[in-house]
Amino acid sequence: MGPEGLRFTPFLLTLFTFIFTCNIWGLIPGVQMPVNARIALPIFIALLVYVIYNFVGIARHGPIKYLKDIMFIPGVPWPMYILLTPIELITRFITQPLSLAVRLFANLLAGHLLLVSFAVITQALLVSTYVLWIPPFALLIFLSAFELLVAFLQAYIFTILAAVYIDAAMHPQH
Repeated sequence: MGPEGLRFTPFLLTLFTFIFTCNIWGLIPGVQMPVNARIALPIFIALLVYVIYNFVGIARHGPIKYLKDIMFIPGVPWPMYILLTPIELITRFITQPLSLAVRLFANLLAGHLLLVSFAVITQALLVSTYVLWIPPFALLIFLSAFELLVAFLQAYIFTILAAVYIDAAMHPQH
């Protein structure tokens, strides 16, 4: 983002911290459901980032130039605009915010379901036999550590993508 992006550092740090904290809830015994494993909050955060990067682009370039920079990439032969213009518009205004929300939601929900599955298997084997519960329990411990890594990585990826989208709005492709 360069030196101009330093003014977005507090927002991006807050975004990372909030998402990471919401993701960690899935590892607390008794709670065991990450806040972002429900689709409403990831959609809200993605829409917030969407509004910010579009606002930054419109404020910096004006609405006409901002849309022109999105639709008409410099250096592309004019017949290609028939194909590229709709793709760029769909990407910028639909795909980017949708992918932010779905990526965060799906990864945390999948991790939660995996942890719950192995917890149920471990408990069932502990009740029925006193020996076979050890391997699933060891795997459950490993998966919990892996979920901690996933919680951090998803917060990091969401924040990096938000920074990339804001940068793309500030500095259009040339």
